[in-house]
Amino acid sequence: MSGKRKDMENCCLEELLEYYPELKAIRKEIWDAYQCMVKCFETGHKLLIAGNGGSSSDAQHIVGELMKGFEKKRSLSKMQQELLQKVDPVMGKVLAKELQGALPAIALDSHSSLYTAYANDMDAKVCLAQALQGYGHPQDVLLAISTSGNSENILYAAVTARAFGMPVIALTAKEGGKLVGLSDIAVRVPQEKTFRAQELHLPIYHCWCRMLEQHFFQ
Repeated sequence: MSGKRKDMENCCLEELLEYYPELKAIRKEIWDAYQCMVKCFETGHKLLIAGNGGSSSDAQHIVGELMKGFEKKRSLSKMQQELLQKVDPVMGKVLAKELQGALPAIALDSHSSLYTAYANDMDAKVCLAQALQGYGHPQDVLLAISTSGNSENILYAAVTARAFGMPVIALTAKEGGKLVGLSDIAVRVPQEKTFRAQELHLPIYHCWCRMLEQHFFQ
């Protein structure tokens, strides 16, 4: 990692801690989770994200920040632009201008047809695990978001991830529940109430998305 790039990433983290000083206690865990995601994307793997309710919205929010430009435009390389225009000069020109670099991320809880079909035939609490074993490969990363840390469908997904060689990052509340024991890295925000914990989850994952964009899109 270049010194300038590392300084910019550290700047994002320090800015987070300045705005939310209560997160200083988990600075290492936030950074370690970020480094795990960097390794995942650098090795050509993807981030799989799961949550319930508001955390499901967070999962989809993260996908939206990673799969397109967040603070940067993320223009395609000159070679990619030329390949598009070679296939079709007119549409390729539009695509070369409009497409943006992406970091592959999937919100596991956004497939309603799969989940309703699976829940109708099998045990509904295993729906996320079913999606995970279908999409996932060893060295992909599961980001499991649960304020209680005890949501059964999230726990089943975490067990599946560990069994199939996927590191697990937990984003949870102060106690962390059973999810902590199934995680490689547990980011436990210092709040107990669900809505307070979720209020701190958003700036943390925004910080991750900012740092990842700084790392991969100069």
